[in-house]
Amino acid sequence: MKYEQVGGARAWSAESVDGPKRWLTKLTDAALVELEVFVAATDPDGVTDSRIDAAAMPNCAQQVTPLREQIEAGRGFVLIEGLGEARFSRAGAVTAYWALGQLLGAPFAQNVEGTLLYDVRDTGQSVTGGARFSVTNAESTFHTDNAFNPALPDVIGLLCQRTSKSGGRSQLISGCTVHNELCRQGADMETLYGEFLFDRRSQHGPDESPFAPHHLFARDGDELIMRYMAYYIEVGHEKAQTPLTEAQSVALAAVESQLQRQDLMVEFDLLPGQMLFTNNRWILHNRTAFDDHPTMEDRRHYVRLWLSR
Repeated sequence: MKYEQVGGARAWSAESVDGPKRWLTKLTDAALVELEVFVAATDPDGVTDSRIDAAAMPNCAQQVTPLREQIEAGRGFVLIEGLGEARFSRAGAVTAYWALGQLLGAPFAQNVEGTLLYDVRDTGQSVTGGARFSVTNAESTFHTDNAFNPALPDVIGLLCQRTSKSGGRSQLISGCTVHNELCRQGADMETLYGEFLFDRRSQHGPDESPFAPHHLFARDGDELIMRYMAYYIEVGHEKAQTPLTEAQSVALAAVESQLQRQDLMVEFDLLPGQMLFTNNRWILHNRTAFDDHPTMEDRRHYVRLWLSR
């Protein structure tokens, strides 16, 4: 078969993936003490200048090692609990999260300014005005992060510090399963393995193109890579004045039909002090639209990490 289906634990559905209790790892007291030591020794204003010595955090490393394996070759996502404000303070929780993230990968700049810890919260901007979904309260739709730029972060981290008044649920779906279902249903895989133009959301140099061509599906050895955000593809083709072909439009509609299937996705509410880490090569994520609290202190606030493995 030209476009071989993906087998194993990566190709899960809502029914076949293991249960929510298996997704969550609670940091041990010994691991939390190691993080407290790191937080106490780290200037919160210069947290991203700090680097960890894994040898000095053996308990954290012991807990994170199987989680890294799960992200890379298992279901592709994990939840970690333990960075509550009561123990770490709000700023301290971010510092501890920064340390844990480095046990999973190397920090990766998230914008042209080089931001390594990125605040995900509604700033009142609009997607149609050129903003990224991460700074709005709109539903993001299923996507992979940084799909529009050359380098793809391998792992996405989210630390929850505040939840919204309502909405804002996290949803995940396996791109491997989407790929397999498209193959099974006879979708135009040749087109889906071809190039689409992605709007770069102003995340480029002054002399660079505002859109970029990328393959929606690709292979890296035996690993599937999926770059996807339907809205950015639509805008990219508009900016390039290169309309989607009929084959591309039909193929994208086939992808979207799979991404609407409740039987393929999992969803949950991330709670304050919890972290979510996902494989950004083949796990697509979505955040539903939300209504926020009136006071800034209480508004939904996540802190995002991009990591390369």
